[in-house]
Amino acid sequence: MNDTRNLPLAENRARQRLATHGRFSYRPITDRDAFRWPGGSGLAVYLGFNIEHFAFGEGLGAALGPLSPQPDVLNHSWREYGNRVGAWRCIELFDQLAMPAGTLINTALYDHCPELIAACVARGDELIGHGHTNAHRQSELDETGERELLLHCRERIVDESGTPPHGWLSPWISESPLTPDLLAETGYRYTLNWCHDDRPVRMATRGAPLWSIPYPQELNDLPMMVGRLMDGRAFADMIVDQFDEMLDQANRGAEPQALVMGIALHPYLVGQPYRLRHLRRALEHIAAARARGDVWVTTPGAIADHMDQLERDGVLRPAEA
Repeated sequence: MNDTRNLPLAENRARQRLATHGRFSYRPITDRDAFRWPGGSGLAVYLGFNIEHFAFGEGLGAALGPLSPQPDVLNHSWREYGNRVGAWRCIELFDQLAMPAGTLINTALYDHCPELIAACVARGDELIGHGHTNAHRQSELDETGERELLLHCRERIVDESGTPPHGWLSPWISESPLTPDLLAETGYRYTLNWCHDDRPVRMATRGAPLWSIPYPQELNDLPMMVGRLMDGRAFADMIVDQFDEMLDQANRGAEPQALVMGIALHPYLVGQPYRLRHLRRALEHIAAARARGDVWVTTPGAIADHMDQLERDGVLRPAEA
């Protein structure tokens, strides 16, 4: 351990400063830009619909049940239920409520179940890059390998679905120190990896601009249901409570502000029938508020588009790294 007790005061303080990412500066939620979302609403809500594919008998995978030596049939087939059944039931629900989704996809799905991605494209959902497979962490790649992954996913989505992805969520939300730089350099306009704010934040990169669009780690079925053992009823209550409170926060006081609420969903979890029924109740609550004109139900890409326009119009305070 380095002993700094006898160093000059200024040098001692400099050595005690913690390492930082340098991507954005601290800014409290009370320091606000004066703008609203389309339609004049103060709250933007999006569905982050995670469709994933895992290698059989190797690599990482969400441990829904007790782990077994590979091939771990129990956990693999449990997750595969989401692609075969759960995702389709969720899509039915989204259609019934006329809700768009930001659909986060592993490009391995094009080889495994292309019909599922085609169904999302047909309903106009935004496709968001989410790696090739969730069986591997992005942070384990070197710079060349990470760049190749980002370019592969972008090009595969263009080739298969006709539109390049503008957003990215890393598999397991794993980043290298260069991930924001590489995202900007390979054509992505926003990242969902960071959960540090309730507003979009401009991130500093060594090249093109990059937005951080808020992505939830609380309002997320995977850590809640698997990590904290929350049941479907409680998770639905959580969505409703989060929505009601954030809607109130966005419209409170003399200087209302614009906030973002994401809902992260995995169809192998919320696509189970008994959980889907409770998700339906929560989304119906949000749809009713949309009908009153209280909320903008949208996609992460549309939020990034709106922020770009506000920036061009000079509405936003310049970003500080």
